[in-house]
Amino acid sequence: MTDKIIDILTDISGADEGEILADTELFEEGVLDSFGLVQLVVALEGEGYKLDLAELDRSQVSTPAKIAQLLQ
Repeated sequence: MTDKIIDILTDISGADEGEILADTELFEEGVLDSFGLVQLVVALEGEGYKLDLAELDRSQVSTPAKIAQLLQ
């Protein structure tokens, strides 16, 4: 699951392959911003996951590993 999230984040952010790891702090390192978070939620919904953007706390989606944990 974490690998799929990293693939989505790589596509959204334009990061180089291998630049985003499971413990990468997405907002602190500039991988995600508010618009990127919306793109991530839309992409995950396209994969069949349901997330309520209004109820998400930034700390819940701060790393790919935390996103995977949230989805499980």
